[in-house]
Amino acid sequence: MVVTLSHTGYIKSQPLADYRSQRRGGRGKQAAAMKTDDFIDHLFVANTHDFILCFTNRGRVYWLKVYEVPQGTRTSRGKPIVNLFPFEDGEKISAILPVKEFTDDRFIFMCTAQGTVKKTPLSDFSNPRRSGIIAVALDADDFLIGAEITNGRQDVVLVSDSGKAVWFDEEDVRPMGRTARGVRGMKLGEQQQVLSLLVADNEQQTVLVATENGYGKRTALADFRHSGRGTQGVIAIAASERNGRVVAARLVRDDDEIMLITTGGVLIRTRVREIRELGRATQGVTLIALDAGEKLAGLEKVVESEDEAAPGEAAAPEPVAAPEAPAADPDTPAAE
Repeated sequence: MVVTLSHTGYIKSQPLADYRSQRRGGRGKQAAAMKTDDFIDHLFVANTHDFILCFTNRGRVYWLKVYEVPQGTRTSRGKPIVNLFPFEDGEKISAILPVKEFTDDRFIFMCTAQGTVKKTPLSDFSNPRRSGIIAVALDADDFLIGAEITNGRQDVVLVSDSGKAVWFDEEDVRPMGRTARGVRGMKLGEQQQVLSLLVADNEQQTVLVATENGYGKRTALADFRHSGRGTQGVIAIAASERNGRVVAARLVRDDDEIMLITTGGVLIRTRVREIRELGRATQGVTLIALDAGEKLAGLEKVVESEDEAAPGEAAAPEPVAAPEAPAADPDTPAAE
């Protein structure tokens, strides 16, 4: 089955046979007919008896079997995922992960807004409850921002809204039980929070960071140094008056596509290869031109192939990168 979850929280499943094989260069099928204010940002192939783990901002995890996901057609939108779980007011999905087997050699790596990280064996989540269970204990003013399945030996990057990034080895975090609070992953200043948890497959990936004023930067992961768990990290992009605060960061490759989302509800889709790579000691380039009073709210990777524009329908224009600007301040390593 092919399972898709849209940015606004609509989920559905479809038989894999609905996606016919395509020759290279052929026109693909969209995974769903989305409204203009929505798009697919999670898609995976799983067997009907595989599990789906849904982690929420409240630090809880809920289970679904793939066969329990409402089936839809290629053109249907799906059903709201919040209708499938007994969520509390204000509870929302922070991560959705497909699982075939709950093995001891895989882990769930989690991060909270206050910079706490935790690694728990995947096998600790093998006893599903419809009401959900605690995945991580949280302070009253903290919330879960992401969770990833790892092999226990991967590279972890945390990016804060102040434009800092900390890169450390996953092995620096020992495995803990479900109800543990975790350890410090990133040191934050007042009124700062972690926005993105990135788990790297290899150093050939690039880190794309976007700011509220529509600027962004793509930098090779290899350009970042291992600053160590629990530090402030190094500058990923200058959080200057020009740029504003960071709103999102993603690991991307040249052949990926991203969706930029503004506070006014505008969506701009663009190819990652159109955003040239820059060094860390730069302020970045223009990702999107914003109207007065508008801000960039976030960015997501788009996982389904983009259809060609329909006859008589023009494709949306892509933003043009502005010239590179030097950073206002030199990069300095942070103290523990």
